[in-house]
Amino acid sequence: MYQDSSRERGYKGSISIISSNGRIQLRFHYAGKRHYLSTGWLDTPASRKQAKLKAAEIEKDILYEQLDETLAKYKPASSLSTVTPVTPIQKPKPQLDELWDKYSEFKKPQVSPSTYAKDFSKHRNHIAKLPTRSLDEASAIRDHLLSNLTPDAAKRCLTQLKACCNWAMKEGLIDTNPFAAMKIKVPKGTSEEQDINPFSKEERNLIIRTFASDRHYRHYTNYVRFLFFTGCRPSEAVGLKWKYVTNSVIQFRETVVVSENGLVLKEGLKTQIKRDFPINLEVQAILDEMKSEEDSFESLVFTSPKGKFIDHHNFANRAWKSIIGKCNIPYRKSYQTRHTFISLCVEAHINSTAIGRLTGTSAKMIDNHYGATNFTNLRPPELS
Repeated sequence: MYQDSSRERGYKGSISIISSNGRIQLRFHYAGKRHYLSTGWLDTPASRKQAKLKAAEIEKDILYEQLDETLAKYKPASSLSTVTPVTPIQKPKPQLDELWDKYSEFKKPQVSPSTYAKDFSKHRNHIAKLPTRSLDEASAIRDHLLSNLTPDAAKRCLTQLKACCNWAMKEGLIDTNPFAAMKIKVPKGTSEEQDINPFSKEERNLIIRTFASDRHYRHYTNYVRFLFFTGCRPSEAVGLKWKYVTNSVIQFRETVVVSENGLVLKEGLKTQIKRDFPINLEVQAILDEMKSEEDSFESLVFTSPKGKFIDHHNFANRAWKSIIGKCNIPYRKSYQTRHTFISLCVEAHINSTAIGRLTGTSAKMIDNHYGATNFTNLRPPELS
């Protein structure tokens, strides 16, 4: 008799003949699953010959894609009534939150600290609030995202879940991506860069005066003036150091971004590596008011009341909302300071290429989106 550990390969090496408790079993993989067929035969040389014939029969059906996955067709008559069918072994599917954690660790070295801190943590929070994390209930996950997030946020989260599961498939953690065919349609909207609704000169000046007279938020007056009169992005103003302020130009070289450790400086700007902004009289007046003898080259030009980075998100939700409310003008986001500067430049007939160089955007963007945006100052020409 053969020992329990003895094995022979079936034809083509696809089926193993093994001994289990003195009885012969056939073992093979098909369609990503492992199958066992217990023959009930004692492990003898004669039984091994029969097992080889049975293996050949199974291999033939696999070749012609006619395999009976219940295995009933291949069981010897003597074993059909006495041997309990063996269920193919299946690995338990990992949960979505487990996959996301592994995917996040894989992506962490490949993305910026701000992207990891903001986007990956945000989607992790969405996953934590799901009613189920089972990949078998992917439709329920999609429906929950649509019911609890904006269409745009739901689409972005679903896109990340697809990417996560595609990665998991390549890593052999799952067999299929249940989100692969799912789509979320988002109504046409505008990004912050394209949501253009600028303030008029009068509204701009009122906002600045109201900041200057407010006992809680007057500290931010020059920060707001700087945003209005340079059109820079808030992240560029918050990251500006005195070493980048020369006699003739402001050198935008760094931005402040959100990371796992809070706000940090990052080299480069949103759409370019660097940008120079010529200093005019209005901007010079702001810088003169900000400069003190205690400032070093490494000092920030604009700081919070405690001397740290300005958290523009908190500024916008508190100071900006409060001041706009006091001004009694229609609410618009603080990013409209940038749009106001660009729109006023357009009204002053400054070349769009020049405006683009001042603000770090394209001439095409300016021509397409800033033409006659401020209708309060627009008058039709005299045609008679």
